[in-house]
Amino acid sequence: MKQDQTPDGPRSRGPARWVGLLGAALLLVAALGFTALGLWQLQRLEWKQALIARVQQGLAQAPVPLEPHNSAAQEYQRVWLEGEFDHARETLVGASTVLGSGYWLMTPLRGAGGDWTWVNRGFVPRRDTERQRPAGTQRIEGLLRLSEAGGRLLQRNEAQSGRWYSRDVQALSQAAGLQAGSVAAHFIDVWPEPPGSAYAQLAGSGDAVLRPPSVWPHPGLTVLRFSNNHRSYALTWFALAAMSVGAALFLLRQSRQPRHPE
Repeated sequence: MKQDQTPDGPRSRGPARWVGLLGAALLLVAALGFTALGLWQLQRLEWKQALIARVQQGLAQAPVPLEPHNSAAQEYQRVWLEGEFDHARETLVGASTVLGSGYWLMTPLRGAGGDWTWVNRGFVPRRDTERQRPAGTQRIEGLLRLSEAGGRLLQRNEAQSGRWYSRDVQALSQAAGLQAGSVAAHFIDVWPEPPGSAYAQLAGSGDAVLRPPSVWPHPGLTVLRFSNNHRSYALTWFALAAMSVGAALFLLRQSRQPRHPE
């Protein structure tokens, strides 16, 4: 039998070589994917650091009067405003807090000039929870928040059935019959008084925050502490990319080595 026809001869080297090349190619593609994920985590790290800095800066400043259509206002800025609640238009939005699952109580506040601002008055555990409804002009102090359009992942807001999963200011206003031009594009998360102690309690996860209150709604449950593990995630993806490249180089070297018949 000729050498090029033997099962273990040079001719049998072809399929094994192509298998090695295919495996190396797949590993290099995987390395590119891992690298892209690592770069994305670095972008997330930059965004998270900016968010944490913005929250800390906002909490350190004294509250400022808020104009309903002030486009220069920053999220998590401490603000105050005055007006009267329209409790007939209050809306419950699904929430998950340190007190458990329940609802945010969103109520529109009408200012002296006729403009409306949605106010998150706080958390209630059930739809039928008895809650306070203050009358007359109220001074509200809290944190400015940006509208949450659409809903949650896999859970879209259903205005017709009254199922709300995000605090979408525009959709809430439309469902409540408020004119779009008279409603602020942001909403306010109310904080309990005195605000300084509330911030300290939440930052330290104190018992005063975790213990269910006797009066509803319960304000001051805005999340202000954010996990920031994006750097370690990025390093993990880059390590996987390096391992994939190393494995691809190993397969390439193996595929180029001649095989000798036994």
